Amino acid sequence: MELRTLRYFVAVAEELHFGRAAARLHMSQPPLSRAIRRLEAEVGAALFDRSPVGVALTPAGSVLLDEARALLDRAEQARVRAASAAGAATVTVGVLGDGTDPGAVRLAREYRRRHPHVEVRVREADLTDPTCGLRAGTVDVALTRGPFDETGLAVRELRADPVGALLRADDPLADRGALTPADLADRRWFRFPEGTDPLWRFYWSGGEPREGPVVRAIRECRQAVLWSGTVGVTPLDHEPADGLTVVPLIGMAPSRVLVAWAAGDRSPLVRSFVRIATAAYRG
Repeated sequence: MELRTLRYFVAVAEELHFGRAAARLHMSQPPLSRAIRRLEAEVGAALFDRSPVGVALTPAGSVLLDEARALLDRAEQARVRAASAAGAATVTVGVLGDGTDPGAVRLAREYRRRHPHVEVRVREADLTDPTCGLRAGTVDVALTRGPFDETGLAVRELRADPVGALLRADDPLADRGALTPADLADRRWFRFPEGTDPLWRFYWSGGEPREGPVVRAIRECRQAVLWSGTVGVTPLDHEPADGLTVVPLIGMAPSRVLVAWAAGDRSPLVRSFVRIATAAYRG
């Protein structure tokens, strides 16, 4: 029973969808399906119930999932200990946004518990770089939000957050139950500087060209709204500052919380970070 096959199995078990698991593993679906069938033959039992409506774990699959996670955790621990012995026990994490996110707090606690001798260096990025330094090579792994150009990067979605319009509390639209981007079409929005990733700029402008102040940090976004009545987009569960409110914004895709790293990076510290992040954000 190979560790690679167990990783394939865990991905399918967590996604409960072969297509999403294949995308997560950066492979096509047919070889993934073949690997799972070989694993089922090796175990001697069906691991998934497959039906037109989806995929579900069988009782044998549930047992194997617990065992597979434990085996993969032990393998990661062995690689990290070897890296530590070689003097490579440092990982630099780029972060974007609110470091008090419950998922990030669980991740930090669990990573420290599992790897107490690893030095974790944190680099906080501003809103002009959604890769948090990955492209510049200043970080090993990033906790960020999409969308952005993923060329040369590996990305895993951790959560999808509904978004809202950030408004002054006394704004005429503040008491609405929900808004659409069209409701805000004639308003000034905060914008990111020229040269910022186009996919990133397009999403946070509600999919339209906008006029308004240029900002680079979350605090600047809030101040633009508070002082100038600018509007913008923010995750719906973010606590607004005094004098501000958030109204649900419909018609926009959720904001995807992501962990990203350089494609092909086989560092045990990064691989362990990604695995722990996936579990921590699953809650």
